[in-house]
Amino acid sequence: MEETFQTIAGIVALLIEAAVVAILAVAAALAAFRLVRIALAGDDTMAVRREVWLKFGVSIVLALEFALAADIIRSAIAPSWDAIGKLAAIAAVRTVLNLFLVRDLETLGRAERDPRD
Repeated sequence: MEETFQTIAGIVALLIEAAVVAILAVAAALAAFRLVRIALAGDDTMAVRREVWLKFGVSIVLALEFALAADIIRSAIAPSWDAIGKLAAIAAVRTVLNLFLVRDLETLGRAERDPRD
């Protein structure tokens, strides 16, 4: 029974990690496409770049949240304290990155709404 649970949890974590890759790949492709379109149109202003960054940043935050979920699942099935420690360190780094990214996105979002700031 425990082995079945570990197998299922491992598969779920792998599927979530696949979703992370898909989210980041699509977001990066869209951001690159938008930047090329901006450059070709000659509309290369800071406000337009900020808009691209905001959309890309939101996707990164989403991917980090999914990656953290996969880490939590993996820690539930981790076979040793060493593996749990490694997963905890990775989760901590991802959480800190996410916090700073969200803070930056909120700051940029406020600047978009009120350019006087």
